[in-house]
Amino acid sequence: MKGYKVLALTDHIDFSNVRTVVQAAVEASKHLNNGGQVRVIPGAEITHVVPEQIPALAELARNLGAVLVVVHGETLVEPVIPGTNLSAVKSDIDILAHPGLLSEEEAEIAAERGIAIELSFRKGHCLGNGLTVQRWYKFSFPLVLNTDTHAPEDLIDDALAERIILAAGVEKGDVKKVLKASELLAEKKIAQLKL
Repeated sequence: MKGYKVLALTDHIDFSNVRTVVQAAVEASKHLNNGGQVRVIPGAEITHVVPEQIPALAELARNLGAVLVVVHGETLVEPVIPGTNLSAVKSDIDILAHPGLLSEEEAEIAAERGIAIELSFRKGHCLGNGLTVQRWYKFSFPLVLNTDTHAPEDLIDDALAERIILAAGVEKGDVKKVLKASELLAEKKIAQLKL
């Protein structure tokens, strides 16, 4: 499967479906991690939630077994509530995905708290990648590449991953830093799995 060693199941959640989605991800990961070559991390992507409710939903998702918590950021192509990015980086989450016009304040808080910011491969969500990289060079938050896979054909190989990172504005000598940050986050989350 294109060299993948780790995948995270992070379907979209809000308060109406968090129990069902996280429990399904936990159950699936137990079965898939039983002898499989690819490690599967159960998680959730908080999506279209009132910013003030993100901390409570992140906590609930973790309590239900989500090892990786992502927040769907203020991408340029979907109407996400303003303030989502800021609330996300102040919450107990792992990744702020497709943050769109990431502010300096949000970037600085993410860096202070060790919250990863996504470089996105997904069409539309990737429009903010250049600004994200500019903020990364200034604030040094963990920068990770995410395919935001919705179907198997969305998975990418190492060569395409490198081209995406370069196209976002990361200097050639820093590509390995982005790939390493993604790897370190995966390793940290695998260590938290209850196998």
